[in-house]
Amino acid sequence: MMALLSISSGAFADEALAKSKGCLNCHGIDNKIIGPAYKDVAKKYQGQNVTDQLADKVMKGGGGVWGGMAMPPNAVTSDEAKQLVTWVLGLK
Repeated sequence: MMALLSISSGAFADEALAKSKGCLNCHGIDNKIIGPAYKDVAKKYQGQNVTDQLADKVMKGGGGVWGGMAMPPNAVTSDEAKQLVTWVLGLK
């Protein structure tokens, strides 16, 4: 029971971090807003070792993978970016 509470609260903490950093202004968890839905990102990269690559993109910005609109750089630390990417990649 304790492990489930830890996993659950971690998931909420990462969603809260995404909200606090403005990520959910452009990305929905289940739906595309400006950028792709986070569940679509998780599906695209399922089983791939891309955490560092995607965390770098979160920090520096990037484009071309999901269409013509580029994602701007985001004011997050390396650890925050990795935490966010790990959360996104774990969505089902």
